Amino acid sequence: MAVAAAAAMNGFPQAYLAGKEVKETRSLLSELCRHFYGLGWVSGTGGSITIKVHDDSIPKSQQIIVMSPSGVQKERMQPEDMYILSANGSIISSPSPKPYPNKPPKCTDCASLFMKAYEMRNAGAVIHSHGMESCLVTMLNPQAKEFRITHMEMIKGIQGHGYYDELVVPIIENTAYENELTDSLAKAIEAYPKATAVLVRNHGIYIWGDSWISAKTQAECYHYLFDAAIKLHQLGLDYSTPDHGPIKKAKVSQNPSYTNLSVKAGTKDSQNQTEPPPRCIVLDIGGTTTPITFVTDVLVPYARDNVGKHLYATYDTAETQEDIRLLRFQVEEDLRQGVSGAVPIPPADSGKEEVISAVVSNVEAMIRADRKITALKELQGHIWRTGFEVNELKSAVFEDVPEALEKWHSSGIKVYIYSSGSRLAQRLLFGNTNYGDLRKYLSGFFDTTIGNKKETRSYKEITESLGVDKPSEILFVTDVYQEATAAKAAGLEAIISVRPGNAPLPENHGFETVTSFSQI
Repeated sequence: MAVAAAAAMNGFPQAYLAGKEVKETRSLLSELCRHFYGLGWVSGTGGSITIKVHDDSIPKSQQIIVMSPSGVQKERMQPEDMYILSANGSIISSPSPKPYPNKPPKCTDCASLFMKAYEMRNAGAVIHSHGMESCLVTMLNPQAKEFRITHMEMIKGIQGHGYYDELVVPIIENTAYENELTDSLAKAIEAYPKATAVLVRNHGIYIWGDSWISAKTQAECYHYLFDAAIKLHQLGLDYSTPDHGPIKKAKVSQNPSYTNLSVKAGTKDSQNQTEPPPRCIVLDIGGTTTPITFVTDVLVPYARDNVGKHLYATYDTAETQEDIRLLRFQVEEDLRQGVSGAVPIPPADSGKEEVISAVVSNVEAMIRADRKITALKELQGHIWRTGFEVNELKSAVFEDVPEALEKWHSSGIKVYIYSSGSRLAQRLLFGNTNYGDLRKYLSGFFDTTIGNKKETRSYKEITESLGVDKPSEILFVTDVYQEATAAKAAGLEAIISVRPGNAPLPENHGFETVTSFSQI
């Protein structure tokens, strides 16, 4: 009677709880418990899993949740052992007690943490693993607040990430009782909007996806990447860098509070030798010359909100047809690789409405995933051009940028831009700034047609293009650690720009940093 009353209070008749959708989800959960036990993720009664019952007749925000119990052997789970909760986390149905030596049923201690993933990420399933890899990887650097890895194939299995991307997983500190982690997990979810997992030091990991398949796939990829990182570390290799070269010890200042190094061209080095100024300076844009917020809060939303309008207005032009062709080619490749959010773009003879609808859907998915691909950047550049032409956009640069560009230009140093945005977008940005047209100080523009910004070969190509005698005559300034690492591997000098709103850098990153171009 108590179960039926609880179900009725939450708007779910007892007959529904015994229906097909709930029954299948319970069976699936018990099957996954046994499978994950075999992987070592839920041994010793640890770990837990929860899945939202998928029912198209009920809004997703109201769908009920099936959750594995706490303190029981996961490999022996049966469908009737599962708890059923409402969307707000209240228990609708509890399993019946089993005879000794089984413990009385208890809803998982992870329940409050699972609910945060449901509430804050609209998850369809959440997995809590105690896999050994997820524990050990948090111990490699006991001070690190993040796990970072790049240039590994399995990164493509993490939602919103590609091979060249850096995967960042926040790490929170463990507590004596699991439910005490709820607040710190919620803060990590809020602070890392792109993350689909949170590591708990010396404990395990929480992973979520929009379905149980997505959560399971990502969990397998995360554990693979953690295992790879541990093995690379044992070999003395740095898994957080694009080339996975030998781990390098960073130089530590004698003054612990002195963390920002000023870099002056033409000054004395430690041997009292004059360091010649660079012949060329190559600048990143977002987080270097321009606030990250201008890119994320102005340019990206403008392109996203105006893509359909732009395509309808320019559909018959050769430029837009070329943009669609590039996107169609990219989407075909995405579909072959199983990229999330990719939908087929029909051929041109299918009709304008159908083609535009598919393009808009793909572009929105690419923007959500923050993908740095040429096809998307070309279209965005054309949308932004219209925005600048009709005065709906005005670009922003930091106040120290115009003076530095003028100084470098007048001293004979050639300045170039290298950005994931198209060359058109770069020219538009520097031609329409809050300080006027700054293009007169720039000698050229590079975009991803020359190569990915996190690839060493891209900087070798830039070196060949600029015609310097040696790569060290080029100074590259960026806010992204992986880009600086790739440039350094190609022989360029590299400095990291530290600006308000930029992502935190890895501890002991080993690069000199500046907070203003006046320091260069």
